[in-house]
Amino acid sequence: MVKPLDALRERLLEAGVAPRHVRRYMKELRDHLDDLRAEEERAGRSRTEAEAAALSRLGSMDELAQAMMGKRRFMSLGTRAPWVLFGVAPVMLLAAAWFAALLILWTGWQIFLPGAETPFVEQPGSIFRLENVVFQFGRMIYFGAPFFIGWGIVWLAARQRLRNYWPAVSVMLVAGLAATAQVHALRPSGARTTGHVMLGFGIGDGAATVIHFAVIFTLTLLPYLAWWWSRRSATV
Repeated sequence: MVKPLDALRERLLEAGVAPRHVRRYMKELRDHLDDLRAEEERAGRSRTEAEAAALSRLGSMDELAQAMMGKRRFMSLGTRAPWVLFGVAPVMLLAAAWFAALLILWTGWQIFLPGAETPFVEQPGSIFRLENVVFQFGRMIYFGAPFFIGWGIVWLAARQRLRNYWPAVSVMLVAGLAATAQVHALRPSGARTTGHVMLGFGIGDGAATVIHFAVIFTLTLLPYLAWWWSRRSATV
């Protein structure tokens, strides 16, 4: 009884139907199937016969699939506008995370290192000092954001059964931005200046940039490739 509906679920996801609509549809079909099976059992059929008769009355898998497929209102955003979900959204999330990280860096600079020319200075003492915790928290957001956004991308791609090139292109975009991003923090001349924290992009050390890109791209895309390969192996 379950296997045909499981196959239908995969078919709908692969066709681009949004997971929330698939979940709702599967629940409705299972509830209806339970009612049909109960009717067949009350008519005197065995459990196996009742299940087969209930599935027959429910309709063919093609008919059930066509009820959802091809209707734009049921399609996921990744199918209707993948460039938004895998292009615009990751860049906006990365920008928001980096803005938060740089704000933490600038605030910590003004509070804990008001006389320093730059916040990138050695801080003696325990690693659990408040100023060190603040700066390390900002660093964690800055360096961790590309990985978490990349893992979010591949999770969405796997959830919606999207083709491989969409998560790959999206992760490549995030990794490229992260590998070429450069933070500059400098206090202008003047006794009462507050200093500026800026984010720019460029290729400084070419080898380091390539390695940085490769690490982010590989570690974020690897879970998706492993999931995709396991699904492919299971269907062979």
